[in-house]
Amino acid sequence: MRYTAIMMTARLCSLAPRIALLLPLGLLMAGCGGDASSQVREVGRDEYNSDSRRDRLLRATSPEGSTGGITILGGGAEKGQEDNRGGGGLGVNAFLWRATLDTLSFMPLASADPFGGVIITDWHAPGGVSNERFKATAYVLGRQLRSDGVRISVFRQVRGAGGWVDAPVSTATAAELEDKVLTRARELRSQSAGR
Repeated sequence: MRYTAIMMTARLCSLAPRIALLLPLGLLMAGCGGDASSQVREVGRDEYNSDSRRDRLLRATSPEGSTGGITILGGGAEKGQEDNRGGGGLGVNAFLWRATLDTLSFMPLASADPFGGVIITDWHAPGGVSNERFKATAYVLGRQLRSDGVRISVFRQVRGAGGWVDAPVSTATAAELEDKVLTRARELRSQSAGR
């Protein structure tokens, strides 16, 4: 009898790791089943009616008169339909966005996020200068075409004995770039209004 008890204990000990692995797996699988009727799509839902949740969401996020979809730089809108927002598909003002890209086009582009409104350029050395380089980061701050709708930070580095070292930049440099962006944005808006 004692021999049988020892054998059963040894056998249970050898099965313990398998049980420890299979038990959580079995519980996980049991949780996936659920009620089958909750996974079946009801045919009579109002998802295609004009007052469905999808249509209400589209109406809330689209500019007036839009049929849905993404609009880039105001494409497809009727004349006179856009105001200072300058486009329905971007997260920021399309005129400021385009003007910022145009103004900073002399520098190589490293990153551009039209929904977040961030443009980052790569380092640029002005022609004929090998010991100085510049980089800019532009933030388009909102959907309205306003004078405070864009902020530009300019970074400068000079080559020292140990490599590139950060150097101060005149605050007037960033202000001049911002003024050029705003001037270009006004031009773009007047061009689009003339169409």
